[in-house]
Amino acid sequence: MTDSRHTPAAAPAASAPPRAPFRHKALAGLLAFLLGWAGAHWWYLGRRGAWIPLLVSLVLIGTALRSPQWYFHPAFFLFLIPAVAGFIEALVLCLMPDAKFDARYNPDHDRHSHSGWPAILVAMATLAIGTAILMIGIVLMFQRIFELPN
Repeated sequence: MTDSRHTPAAAPAASAPPRAPFRHKALAGLLAFLLGWAGAHWWYLGRRGAWIPLLVSLVLIGTALRSPQWYFHPAFFLFLIPAVAGFIEALVLCLMPDAKFDARYNPDHDRHSHSGWPAILVAMATLAIGTAILMIGIVLMFQRIFELPN
């Protein structure tokens, strides 16, 4: 009778490359919706250059906040570009078919995405709130152009 505690351990596999973590579509969409201006979804999805949206956004919002009327500063309107891009990416990620999302962001996994309602709810919130923020930005821009003296 052999005791399993005394059997030698199996040799480790020949330095298999580390697998990327499984990425969830609804969470990627939620990060793009809430922190898309900072590129949080890029970090989560493992994209290169994930620091670029954060750097651009911080420079723009930092420049705008130095003005007494920051919401009329041109840097604020430029900040709306990465913000709206985050909303658009949230919609694209949430409405992407599960198989396409897995092929792009979970290629080495046997596990498959089944997003269901969470991704749809994130897409609905993104569409409603993102559209409202975009419209407010457009209204402020037109107010800046037509009402304030240069």
